[in-house]
Amino acid sequence: MMIHMLFDPFINCGYMRRAIVACCVLSISITPIGSFLMLRRMSLVGDVLSHAILPGVAIGYFFSGMSFMIMSIGGFISGLMVAILSTWISEKTLLQQDASFAGLYLGSLAFGVVLMSLHGPNVDLLDLLFGSILSVNLLNLECIGIISTITLLTIALFYRALIIETFDPDFLRDNNIEVSRCIQIFFLSIVMLNLVASFQVTGTLMSVGLMMLPGLSARCWVKSLMHMLLLSVFIAFFCSWIGLIGSFYMFLPAGPTIVLCGSIIFLISVLFGRNRGILFFVIYKK
Repeated sequence: MMIHMLFDPFINCGYMRRAIVACCVLSISITPIGSFLMLRRMSLVGDVLSHAILPGVAIGYFFSGMSFMIMSIGGFISGLMVAILSTWISEKTLLQQDASFAGLYLGSLAFGVVLMSLHGPNVDLLDLLFGSILSVNLLNLECIGIISTITLLTIALFYRALIIETFDPDFLRDNNIEVSRCIQIFFLSIVMLNLVASFQVTGTLMSVGLMMLPGLSARCWVKSLMHMLLLSVFIAFFCSWIGLIGSFYMFLPAGPTIVLCGSIIFLISVLFGRNRGILFFVIYKK
């Protein structure tokens, strides 16, 4: 009986099959990016950029309606402008980069919500803010697949540079500050690509959930970077599967349910994780 409940929705419903494929393909690329953000101590930057894409998504909606491609292009441009502008502000003023990000993303989010409120019904605004994974079509899947492929190829080609910039950023800054700046902008561009791919799944407000939560959970279990990347992808698969099943049987919104599953796994990992989990560490000390 339990086996049938876990698999029947994906066997009998085409929209559920498309949803799980979208989540799995996206998880392969977005969770490694989230792990690098965590290691670079930029976890909240992902959240900032996920909000910053909303004005571009709203402008894309004005020109094309609910066209995933046009809204993704608009969101990417909007988020990248915020990333570049915040880097420039932090270099030219006394503000740190996190402060400049905070100052810009609040205005971006407010501007995006105002734009969406001026045009279109409220249900479209809710779809953009919280996702509409169950309405994913083949074109959406193709776009997500292309972005995931680009991300994986990029990580493979520039893996060593990302490792150096993540664990020893001062080395690059001392030797060539322009190279360090280019790597940072390049990395933020890849972050933006994955965020615009995921807003269809979990919306602009929660797109960072699938990006960050699996990596945070994996960090509590393993020490090796490669093991953490692989485990984070598996956790994202699991949360997507359970979240979609839960939303199907309990009539819950699919995107937030997936993120909620990720949050539960994170809390379990914090408590029982082998890599300095709270309860595991207490028991080990005794």
